[in-house]
Amino acid sequence: MNLITGKGEITSQNHGFVIAKDSVASNPRIQVTHKHLNDQTIAGIMLTDKPVFSVQYHPEASAGPHDSRYLFDQFIENMKQAKK
Repeated sequence: MNLITGKGEITSQNHGFVIAKDSVASNPRIQVTHKHLNDQTIAGIMLTDKPVFSVQYHPEASAGPHDSRYLFDQFIENMKQAKK
């Protein structure tokens, strides 16, 4: 679930590790952006003061699903903004 847009995303998982919720809660620079609907673990984060984000799934899942392709556009936009 994308917590920014409220949309669910079908993703390809490799769920061998998770971020501890208490470590995120104790750092005001980290915003949770995605969560796994099956187990409510954190699936994505971003820094609030830098153009940095991460997800804990495979957004490139070929031959599908493609619900998370927008993350590559976001990454490219972050690079363009950082160059300015």
